[in-house]
Amino acid sequence: MEEARNAVENILEGHIRYNTNNDILPSETTVCRRLLVRNTELIEAYDELWAKTNYSEFYLQVFIDGLLGTAAFWNPSKMAEARRMRAKLEDVNQKISGVAMELAELLRERTKLHDHSGFVSETHYHVLEVLGEAARNNPRFASFVQEPLKALRGQFDLKYWPSISDFVFVLQVDAARATVNAHHSLTAAGTASSRPSRADFFRALFKFIEENRDDGHLPTGLKLTDAAYASLANCALDLGPDDLASAEYVKRLRQRDREEDR
Repeated sequence: MEEARNAVENILEGHIRYNTNNDILPSETTVCRRLLVRNTELIEAYDELWAKTNYSEFYLQVFIDGLLGTAAFWNPSKMAEARRMRAKLEDVNQKISGVAMELAELLRERTKLHDHSGFVSETHYHVLEVLGEAARNNPRFASFVQEPLKALRGQFDLKYWPSISDFVFVLQVDAARATVNAHHSLTAAGTASSRPSRADFFRALFKFIEENRDDGHLPTGLKLTDAAYASLANCALDLGPDDLASAEYVKRLRQRDREEDR
């Protein structure tokens, strides 16, 4: 019992020293301090974790690193913010699609007026003119791309190139059909449900374990009890008496997710 607790707390204290000395990861340091303060609630969870990581300091370190990172960066409040950012990105794509469609139509209308109204405006007519103007402050473009592109434009006349309106229309289609995906698998797991909750943290932690349970980072068969997961979450997230997750809560969550995956 003491061995397990000492092994975990040595890792936590090492994190605190390293983070403090290097002035980094204050959110992970906060999680470390929570676990140290509430250590009496974690005695059984630590014993189980130490045994199921094969009494290996390396495996234990990997698990604790994952627990700290998940609690710091994939906690319920972070996942709520992630959902807001996802919704905002989806909204921006839809706005881009609408504006680009309107712009493409205006560009086509201007071309028709140039061709049939008897008037012309001094505006860009070739897509490479737009490209060159957009890259005018890019020294690499000027040094390496500009001259070959100019030669290519001279080799093929206007009918070989898309119109500016066609170019903008492609941006419209691209934005309209865009699907928003998370950069990180833990973010995807933590935002899988429509509403934020404590389940976000558990799903992200389970994803971390799944991805590292390869016998190189964590033991292949590593699987803690629902009670151990609940205790670790309660302390890492600093949940109060009215918000504590129970073993039954974790069990129901895992059962529900398994059923949805079938």
